[in-house]
Amino acid sequence: MTNLLITNGTVLDQQGERRADVAVADGVIVAVGTATDASDALAARQALDDAIVLDATGCIVSPGFVDLHVHLREPGREEAETIETGSRAAALGGFTAVVAMPNTDPAHDSLPTIEFVRTQAARAGLCEVAPAGCITLARAGEQLAPLGELAAAGVRLFTDDGNGVQDPALMRRALEYARPLGITLAQHCEVASLTKGAVMHEGSCCSHLGLPGWPALAEELMVHRDIELARLTGAPVHFLHLSTARSVELVRAAKAEGLPVTSEAAPHHFTLTDEMLVGFDAVYKVNPPLRTPADIAAIKAGLRDGTIDAIATDHAPHPPESKEAPLDQAPPGMLGLETALALSITELDMPLADIVAALSWKPARIAHLDARHGRPVAVGEPANLAVFDPAAEWTVVPAKLASKSRNTPYAGRTLRGKVRHTIYGGVPVVIDSVAQR
Repeated sequence: MTNLLITNGTVLDQQGERRADVAVADGVIVAVGTATDASDALAARQALDDAIVLDATGCIVSPGFVDLHVHLREPGREEAETIETGSRAAALGGFTAVVAMPNTDPAHDSLPTIEFVRTQAARAGLCEVAPAGCITLARAGEQLAPLGELAAAGVRLFTDDGNGVQDPALMRRALEYARPLGITLAQHCEVASLTKGAVMHEGSCCSHLGLPGWPALAEELMVHRDIELARLTGAPVHFLHLSTARSVELVRAAKAEGLPVTSEAAPHHFTLTDEMLVGFDAVYKVNPPLRTPADIAAIKAGLRDGTIDAIATDHAPHPPESKEAPLDQAPPGMLGLETALALSITELDMPLADIVAALSWKPARIAHLDARHGRPVAVGEPANLAVFDPAAEWTVVPAKLASKSRNTPYAGRTLRGKVRHTIYGGVPVVIDSVAQR
């Protein structure tokens, strides 16, 4: 096992902020304190001479980040991304765990596919990859997937992401199964009959461009429906990639009532507006679509007051030829793993501690990964850590990103906040912003 000394950093976790060095041995934190404390802890294990020293000058040492929403494309679409390349991008972004969405080919609706993803991650992954299960078979919205069987195998988050579960009776039944199984259902909120042929947000911009519009109501109706189903069943519901002001209001009211709902927002929904599509560039096409400045303000407010629990990337790689298709034919989706932290620091008027919470221990809890990830930086805890410089400025260059795809809408943009080291299972998988494999 690798032994580490992380020196000259500032620890930031659930317990607050303090100046401390951190010692790691055999995958576990063995000291958090002065340089002498850390060195003595490793010396007591006869590990000091073998320790890798990671400089954290000017940096924050925090629990590793957890992404509730990534598309790793494997199996079936390895030309866009693989578990290896996606997890490398995740590690470079400070993530020690990601939840892999089930819209692969085949979908995550059976044990063999779940085990394939886990095996690939164990073989080549640079972070933990937790496959989400499907709510319905093949994400078709007609028959429930074997929720009990997948839950018994350790799957804890289920979604048909890319599709919303359209049938309210079927969603009710899924929630009734979910509660005793101890699992969480995550909903892609889209009433499909309202979005057929839609290309972008329905508003003045789409009217000016002559493009079919995607109404905010398509999201909000399903948010409302599933809040009521959570009330009826008592089962938790997690809302994926909220994008509208009214959705935020609905979730805020549900939380005020004490209903078991959580939510996430993607960086592109608090940084980019629908007006970015004026040039018909499909790099800005995403599902749900980019919205208005008022929606962005609401998303930011929801993150500030805790209505929105987590920042999740919805990392969605596509090969260049697909994004170069006409706007109405190009697939939706953007890269997100390597820019999430920097966009959050650059764009959100929030204390750094709240940003880290939304990237780390809050999503870890929603994903049921909080036994290993998002843990306090404390003696005896698993060494899954992110070390980042909140003041470092860097420019996004698509060719330098780790993903197999290049569909980032932030090309050429200068951001603030850069991951310097990532430690997964006590092993430094990123050192000085370079992936180690």
